[in-house]
Amino acid sequence: MIEVPAHFFQRAPQLVIDGNREDSASDQTIEVVNPSNGRRLTEIPAGSEKDVDRAVSAARRTFESGKWSSTAAADRKAVLTQLADLIVRDASDLDAIDAAEMGKPVSTWRFNARAAADHCRFYAEATDKITGVVLPTDGSSYHALRPVPRGVVGAITPWNFPTYNAVMKIAPALAAGNSLVLKPSELSSFSALRLAQLASEAGVPPGVFNVVLGSGGVVGKALALHNDVDMITFTGSTAVGKLMLQYSGLSNMKNVLAECGGKCPQIVFDDGVDLDAAADFIALYLLTNQGQVCSAGTRLLVQKSIEQSLLSRLASRFGAIRPGMALDPETTFGPLVSRTQLEKVIEKIRSGHESGAELVLGGGRLLTDTGGFYLEPTIFRMVPPSANIAQDEIFGPVLSVSTFETANQAAQLANGTRYGLNAYVWTASMATGMQMAESIRSTVSVRSGVSRGRGAGHAGTGEPIGDSGIGAEGGLVGLSSYLRHHSVGFFY
Repeated sequence: MIEVPAHFFQRAPQLVIDGNREDSASDQTIEVVNPSNGRRLTEIPAGSEKDVDRAVSAARRTFESGKWSSTAAADRKAVLTQLADLIVRDASDLDAIDAAEMGKPVSTWRFNARAAADHCRFYAEATDKITGVVLPTDGSSYHALRPVPRGVVGAITPWNFPTYNAVMKIAPALAAGNSLVLKPSELSSFSALRLAQLASEAGVPPGVFNVVLGSGGVVGKALALHNDVDMITFTGSTAVGKLMLQYSGLSNMKNVLAECGGKCPQIVFDDGVDLDAAADFIALYLLTNQGQVCSAGTRLLVQKSIEQSLLSRLASRFGAIRPGMALDPETTFGPLVSRTQLEKVIEKIRSGHESGAELVLGGGRLLTDTGGFYLEPTIFRMVPPSANIAQDEIFGPVLSVSTFETANQAAQLANGTRYGLNAYVWTASMATGMQMAESIRSTVSVRSGVSRGRGAGHAGTGEPIGDSGIGAEGGLVGLSSYLRHHSVGFFY
């Protein structure tokens, strides 16, 4: 078992404002519970609007001073490269913090601290690749579009991959020259504080990267409503994402980038697909972080002729998990993040029974003697397309299985929710793959077997639609979300 040093979880941790550790203006606290055993881990400040005001003021001062926003791209690149190196140096600590706070097993390599460092390094390299556009004119004028930083960025991150999701916001925001106020989830705040420490060590000037702690209903709301915040970048639930848009309209019409919920389909055709590779991939995506992944393929749409063959393979892989404490390196399947989340997922499982779907596997609690929030991986088949478990984001290890006969039916089922985040298509037919790519409205990934490539990696960009969010994130296109097009004309 990996031990987490006690100083990681000091009582009532301080905020990071203008490079200093400061106490919250609130005397209220929020208890943080270790989901692996259900015991109190520590507490954080509940936060206040005054905390947000102080952090935003610091970010505004540093932005207007130009000590980061006007720094040469090569210098920002060097600092962010150093930050990536420091994240690698402290990767084991960051993974342990996330495991203790929210239950992500330290053995989980997807979206861990080293992956966050790679993400940071990509944006470090991107800082001097930002270019503008010169527009054609009439010969007696000159007109250009200059990419400039938006100003003060408020970032609100979720609890499921604390380190990685924080770096997803920090790296492009800083690469673009903005100043930042980060509000992590109240369930998983400590890796954000550690990242602020590492950013200072890397050479990020005081006040450029600030961290405020507390509840979303107080601190997150105050940040999104603040009239001196120029942009909100949010990852979390659809309900709160919609609030971000409302808060923008109620304040200064700040730009909003929001990645929200998903109900992503895995679509498997009977045309020569490697079913073992498909089962490996589907199981990996659903079981990673106990299904608490917005892009997890929680809907399996399978051609009827191969349903039983694929389900037997999945049952074998689901049965091979090693559940246990998230800090145990042997654990491959940890707890859900909280008792509240566990109860929500159990309620969804109950609704699956009520919908008439057939329970194939799981559906119950695990390791109840530990006091932790463990749940069996669960599979339902014969799920009606209108059932809650086929329509709602569950954020847990629950797979709903439906069958189809034709490619048109598969596309209709894939598009049959209010979400549009990702879709995974398994086919050995190029024509079928192209048809699915044209028909499905979300980001689409097509494969037929074991992948030997890494794809676009951090250069890839996704732009959700529907209740999955608004705005592009990832890659150079995602970096442009953190920039404003400043139009400049000369007439002579």
